[in-house]
Amino acid sequence: MAKKIVSLPVLLLIVYGISVSALAQVCRLLSQPALPLLSAERDINIGAIFSIHISALLKMHSFTFKPESTACISLSLREFKFAQTLIFAIEEINNNTQLLPGVSLGYKIYDSCGSIAQAIFSGMALMNGYEETLSDTSCSRPPAVNAIVGESNSSPTIALASIAGPFSLPVISHFATCACLSNRKRYASFFRTIPSDYYQSRALAQLVKHFGWTWVGTVRSRSDYGNNGIATFEEAAKKEGICIEYSEAILRTDPQDQFLKTVEVIKKGTARVVLAFVALRDFYPLLKEIAQQNITGLQWVGSESWITSRTVAETKEYSFLSGAVGFSIANVKLVGLLDFLVNVHPDHEPKNKLLKEFWETTFQCSFNNRGSVGCTGSEKLANLQNEYTDASELRIANKVYTAVYAVAHTLHNIFQDFKSANRSKLKQPTPQMVLNYMKDVRFTVKTGEEIFFDTSGDPVARYDLVNWQPSGDGSLQFKNVGIYDSSLPSEKCLQVNQEHVLWADNSRQLPVSVCSESCPLGTRKAVQKGRPVCCFDCIPCADGEISNNTDSSDCSPCDEEYWSNERKEKCVLKVIEFLSYTEIMGMVLCIFSFIGLLLTAMVSFLFYLHKETPIVRANNSELSFLLLFSLSLCFLCSLTFIGRPTEWSCMLRHTAFGITFVLCISCVLGKTIVVLMAFRATLPGSNVMKWFGPTQQRLSVVFLTLIQVIICVVWLTVSPPFPYKNLSYYREKIILECNLGSALGFWAVLGYTGLLSVLCFILAFLARKLPDNFNEAKFITFSMLIFCAVWLTFIPAYVSSPGKFTVAVEIFAILSSSFGLLFCIFAPKCYIILLKPEKNTKKQMMGKSSSKTI
Repeated sequence: MAKKIVSLPVLLLIVYGISVSALAQVCRLLSQPALPLLSAERDINIGAIFSIHISALLKMHSFTFKPESTACISLSLREFKFAQTLIFAIEEINNNTQLLPGVSLGYKIYDSCGSIAQAIFSGMALMNGYEETLSDTSCSRPPAVNAIVGESNSSPTIALASIAGPFSLPVISHFATCACLSNRKRYASFFRTIPSDYYQSRALAQLVKHFGWTWVGTVRSRSDYGNNGIATFEEAAKKEGICIEYSEAILRTDPQDQFLKTVEVIKKGTARVVLAFVALRDFYPLLKEIAQQNITGLQWVGSESWITSRTVAETKEYSFLSGAVGFSIANVKLVGLLDFLVNVHPDHEPKNKLLKEFWETTFQCSFNNRGSVGCTGSEKLANLQNEYTDASELRIANKVYTAVYAVAHTLHNIFQDFKSANRSKLKQPTPQMVLNYMKDVRFTVKTGEEIFFDTSGDPVARYDLVNWQPSGDGSLQFKNVGIYDSSLPSEKCLQVNQEHVLWADNSRQLPVSVCSESCPLGTRKAVQKGRPVCCFDCIPCADGEISNNTDSSDCSPCDEEYWSNERKEKCVLKVIEFLSYTEIMGMVLCIFSFIGLLLTAMVSFLFYLHKETPIVRANNSELSFLLLFSLSLCFLCSLTFIGRPTEWSCMLRHTAFGITFVLCISCVLGKTIVVLMAFRATLPGSNVMKWFGPTQQRLSVVFLTLIQVIICVVWLTVSPPFPYKNLSYYREKIILECNLGSALGFWAVLGYTGLLSVLCFILAFLARKLPDNFNEAKFITFSMLIFCAVWLTFIPAYVSSPGKFTVAVEIFAILSSSFGLLFCIFAPKCYIILLKPEKNTKKQMMGKSSSKTI
């Protein structure tokens, strides 16, 4: 049994056991009955509610007499067109022998006058009927209609769905887009043929992001439609990195000051893009104010409620909307609809006041001759071009058409199932039955679109992207420049033909609407304190970091072996630093090394030519030649420190240095001991020289050098030096150096060399006062003094010098000490050989010095 809505007085009478039939004459409707403006009752009736009039005249009731019916004003041609489209669809179905054969559809169309209260009143009338008195069958008969088509606005539809839901009466809307209506728990019997704003709002956010607009202003209707739509848009926009500069709310009933305030906010705003999620009737007062203040240059983005409004587009004062973009329902052609629309005439229903009002509104005349022009009835709708007769824009009208067919196919499926189950003939389906079948209905209309509903009662979201472009006559036309299809993959949902878009001020240049200009490569965004994230400063990346994308929020550090280039846009290989032969410092050190080698060779050659002279033979000429040979190796080993470090060069440079210098110091030490032994041998009874003859001298040099060789072998075996990229000393470059491997090995080599040097210096210092005419110990003392000074200075300089300068310091120490030994020991001898040959005699060499010791 279908549920019925019963008034409170009737419920009270039933509770007290008083029969309704007995009170039929006294239980009357206290207000005027809600009668349909257009109706035709047949086998099964479909209800419909449209805002055929824009607003209702509000009256104060004294409750002392029966109130009159609500008066409505300002007939809407668009809503009247929707009502006629519904009638056209029903007549088409009744003439279709394939759909609902043997069953005729009727209709009852009500006017909500843009009022929520009137929409509820009309909905109650469609469920209960509109008889003025109650009878004994009032509570037992089924609803007056099996489904309700409507309403055109979200707020009245919410109210309508709320009262119809508990009674399982399907409500199917053609234009209520509020996402809130998808809540199945609250609106269990609601369906719609237009997509939910859940999709439109997200599509708008994707559209704004697609065009690179990150700084926008929003204007919304202060209603369920506007509030929910903008809330969803803001949520999606935040994920896309879009910021809202301002969000204004308006309603057509607002005072003028509210619209002035909104216009002032728009004028002062820096956002060049304004998103208007506004119901058409709420938009008109704002547009008038913007036109009066001549605000141009803004890029408007619109919702489907007004973006295809022919009335707005044909109003020349609103030419500032040129270039507007927004999503609209896909446009179609309904064959036969135009002929049906222009055939509407008051004479078809002489008693219908609505048809007369429509005629008077359309032709600006009067049947009562109240105006200057009287209506004759001979006027032709086909000669007019207005919103009613425009068959080029049937986007929303098609959704009314589809809604009627959804009900018809649902009823058809019900009758077919009853027939196939061999049940008794079904005369009137119950609302619950219609609701259950409508959830699974699936059909294709003659436009080729497949219609079905998801679990929330919503269809698949498909939109056309519309762009307002001026036409030849100065009005604006709607041009499709893209599509949005929620059934496609997310990356393909939005498709835009941007080259066909005309922007604000009829420009082909994409407008820019950002709070801050994009940060170029090499910089990052730093949010300005107290402002949205879209307002930022561009901070250059730090050294060693890059950003290779515009508007980068962070700079990325380069890998260890890379460094940022000058513009901080890409990582490049760090400069590898080592002492090379091609740079000036390397060249200079090489030159000094070869000079030292050349001088050593010249001294060796000179000594070879004069090897039989006393000054060469003194102190063992073999040690002198071995010393010259070791000095040559010292000059040459400095070259191993120059060039790119390799595994072999790292092992060679330190070991060669250690061994050659120990060989050199061993020779000097041998010569020093020879000087001391020679002096001791001159003392009476001394036979010391036999213990330190040439053989012992050779063995001492070999033995002392062998110790250093053993140290080096152990070092190379345990932890040898190896090439190493030092990344820590400089951040911007790599120092290619030789890691010591074992620091103990290095300092053991250096320490052993230093020990021999100190020992040699001490012995030479002790022999400095020997009474020979040519006391070589003095020159050895000088050479060891220079040697030790150089290497004592080397240690702190070596530790503190960075990069290639570390190697340069070591080479400088090698060359300095080598030159010190060469000059201090051999220069005096060369002087005598070349310039004082008369002193190069045994007598002179063995003679006592007349000068004092140093």
